[in-house]
Amino acid sequence: MSPLSVLFIGGTGTISSACARVAAERGIDLTVLNRGKTSVRPVPPGVRVLTADIRDGESARAALAGREFDAVADFVAYTPDHVDADIRLLSGRVGQYVFISSASVYQKPPARLPIRESTPLRNPYWAYSRGKIACEERLTAEYRERGFPVTIVRPSHTYDRTSVPLLGGWTAVDRMRRGKPVVVPGDGTSLWVLTHHADFARAFVPLLGLPQAVGETVHITGDEAQPWNQIYTTLGRAAGAEPHLAHVTSEQIAKTVPEWGPGLLGDKSHSVIFDNTLVRSLVPGWNAAISWAEGAREIVGWFDADPARRITDPRADAAIDALAALALR
Repeated sequence: MSPLSVLFIGGTGTISSACARVAAERGIDLTVLNRGKTSVRPVPPGVRVLTADIRDGESARAALAGREFDAVADFVAYTPDHVDADIRLLSGRVGQYVFISSASVYQKPPARLPIRESTPLRNPYWAYSRGKIACEERLTAEYRERGFPVTIVRPSHTYDRTSVPLLGGWTAVDRMRRGKPVVVPGDGTSLWVLTHHADFARAFVPLLGLPQAVGETVHITGDEAQPWNQIYTTLGRAAGAEPHLAHVTSEQIAKTVPEWGPGLLGDKSHSVIFDNTLVRSLVPGWNAAISWAEGAREIVGWFDADPARRITDPRADAAIDALAALALR
């Protein structure tokens, strides 16, 4: 039997890089299409690379001319225009089209927990999430009306060793080491779920080419729901520091640092717990195996391995100072 033929549109991002690695390890005939820019997450050896801009229809058509795939996963589609272009490009030449959506599409605030795939979709706070919802609706209609073989996958706050999932990123860790306060949204007791990208990949790759997954929508998330206070404290201790937590309302954070607002008000300020029953039924035996404590040590180890990685953002540093001062009033 010939190996599964798969195309990743993207391939070097936080999520897609882990998926590419697992796919290659499992003997999938993997092709990656991207713009060929340098990345801290290189494509695994043996993976075919096509250099093209998926936003340039002519460039993408030329790169994919004469090629067909058992499955295609688009990791960089954000608007209905993007998925419409994929439908035009891939109809009749793909056995399964996998759209990477986001768990931020779920109703905010959630009316009940745990969140299941049947939870209503509504996010009035974040344009990113509304774009993903519109993509899902477009693809679902295409599946129902014309049989376009779509699978929708919703990740939730997936990280790797290069990404610090705190307000301010590495700047927050640097502040912890300097004994300066870091800002936590609300009172820090809302529950949040972080997913290591390797855990995500081990559930995602088996969905490729799986007939039972066509027409399905499934989220893939970690199982460890923790309060934000604990998330900050765990990372601080991994960095050798006991963090000083300054609690500020999400609304005040959004007002002070507008670029943090949509993702905070539209996602991270609400407690989440996910029911992963569906993905486990499709991928028997899968569990999210990497704890946040382990992931935190991995992050700190990666940044500490090279001083050039430990870049701080003066604007974020100043913003956290201003927000921490508000917490002390």
